[in-house]
Amino acid sequence: MVIVRDAALDDLSAILNIYNRAILTTTATFDLEEQTLEQRKDWFSHYGGRFPLLVAEYNGQVVGYSSLSSFRSKEAFASTVESSVYIDENHRGLGIGKLLLTALLQRASALGHHVVIAGITGGNEISIHLHESFGFELVGCFKEVGYKFDSWQDVIFYQLILP
Repeated sequence: MVIVRDAALDDLSAILNIYNRAILTTTATFDLEEQTLEQRKDWFSHYGGRFPLLVAEYNGQVVGYSSLSSFRSKEAFASTVESSVYIDENHRGLGIGKLLLTALLQRASALGHHVVIAGITGGNEISIHLHESFGFELVGCFKEVGYKFDSWQDVIFYQLILP
C-alpha cells in the first residue's frame, strides 16, 4: 500500500537519491551534477505552508515525491504555482505519480492556489499523459532551452486552472 504524506527531514536522503538518479539518467531535471545532502537541506527549507512537499511511501520506503513551488517571485503571481513529481526508477508504472499528483492538486486547491503550471521536458510522454489525465492543458513550448545528454531539450508547458 502506498501512503502519501508530508515530507519530513528524515526523508531527505531518499529524496536526494531519487533526484540524483533523475539527474544522471533523465531530462526531467536540467541539473547536470548530483546534489549534496547540504544542497537538498537548503532546498527542503523552502517548503511548507503554501508550498507543500509530499512523499509517497511504499512498504516503509520513500519511492517518490512531489512539490508545489513559487512560479514567479512577483506578488501578482502569488496564486500560481509550479508542480514537480519524481518517482524512484524502480517504482515507476505503479500509479505512484497519479497518487502524488492527486494529493498535490487537492492541497493546491485547499491552499487557495488558482493555477498550477507543469514544465515537462519534450519527449517525456509519461509525464505528459499523467498531466493531461488530470486536465492540464498545453499552453506552449520553449524550444531548445536546455542542453543535456549532448542534445538540446525543449520544455513544454501545461497548466491547470483550479476550480
